[in-house]
Amino acid sequence: MASAFGLASKLNSFSKNNFLSSSDLNSDQIFSLFELAKQLKSGNRRIDLGNRVLGLIFKKASTRTRVSFQVAMARLGGQTIDLNPQITQLGRGEPIKDTARVLSRYCDALAIRTFSQQELEEYADWATIPIINALTDLEHPCQALADYLTIQEKFGELKGINLSYIGDGNNVANSLMICGAILGVNVQICSPTGFEADKKIVEKAKSLSNFGSKISICNDPSEAVKESQVIYTDVWASMGQEEEQLKRKEIFEKYKVDQKLIGLADEEVIILHCLPAHRGEEITEEALESQSRNVFDQAENRLHVQQALLAVQLGGL
Repeated sequence: MASAFGLASKLNSFSKNNFLSSSDLNSDQIFSLFELAKQLKSGNRRIDLGNRVLGLIFKKASTRTRVSFQVAMARLGGQTIDLNPQITQLGRGEPIKDTARVLSRYCDALAIRTFSQQELEEYADWATIPIINALTDLEHPCQALADYLTIQEKFGELKGINLSYIGDGNNVANSLMICGAILGVNVQICSPTGFEADKKIVEKAKSLSNFGSKISICNDPSEAVKESQVIYTDVWASMGQEEEQLKRKEIFEKYKVDQKLIGLADEEVIILHCLPAHRGEEITEEALESQSRNVFDQAENRLHVQQALLAVQLGGL
């Protein structure tokens, strides 16, 4: 186990910084964050943030992200304030530059879940406290941290692991590529034609490739999962795409994760899903339940990585 001093020396460079993208952390910082998360998870490390306050600005519905941030702050001795846009001036059009500067005087950090990455970046431009990406349409970096911690727990190593993501080239896929590239994971995104991952994000991930990691795009699930130790899937229509649900269901039917597809992968393959799952659509009931431990370990790890992240950003080391 890494010493407290060793972890602090690697993570202090990130203290009080924004976390807007998976690319905001380097491999040393991520691996150190994982070690801290595991120490917190096991109870071998306790950190008291001394009543610091995290503000939550969530424009999208949330279960795991909201609750995991709230519980993480509580376990760190801090508090959380829910800044629901429906009951604050945010919902009445107050400029972000005003909101960010005011909240910087009340809170110690803000976790923001919204549609536009640009909106998140505007908060970061005006705030004087750390801003955390709790999901945008472009990225979901906190989810990716939990995903790769879960994979590390299962296989011991991340370098050289093959991860195949089957489904829409969405925000989760984007963060998996970027974070995976930094950690040495080979990530393949398999989507129907016209629903591939953002080309700019693919190129960004390739430019961050570390430890020989490979980032690739394909359209054939059967080919994608060969030799994969991890099969990852997500809903076919993300929040804000509900009107496309029926159309997407027809297009994505061949991208369902079932026992037949799983049988084509590595014999030790695990299945991950960021939840909530539409059972019978992107993944069958049988496939999800057969891998339920991995999926719910993955969900639990949202709490532990975010607790570690908050501890670092709020100067708790």
